[in-house]
Amino acid sequence: MKKTYKIEVDCANCANKMEEAAKKTAGVADAVVNFMALKMSVEFEEGADAKAVMAEVLKNCKKVEDDCEIFL
Repeated sequence: MKKTYKIEVDCANCANKMEEAAKKTAGVADAVVNFMALKMSVEFEEGADAKAVMAEVLKNCKKVEDDCEIFL
């Protein structure tokens, strides 16, 4: 399953940090952040609970970029 979320991030480097943090989160098969469009596309692993996984993604993104936001 693949979903796209609106994000808020200040710079392209920060967006890259968010993408890396998202990819390392359990339950995420792949993640792509488009800084220009301010969107994050997340592909979930089979059987993953998207809501629970995205809560972890947000937590992990906040660790690397504390002023970022993902609108769930």
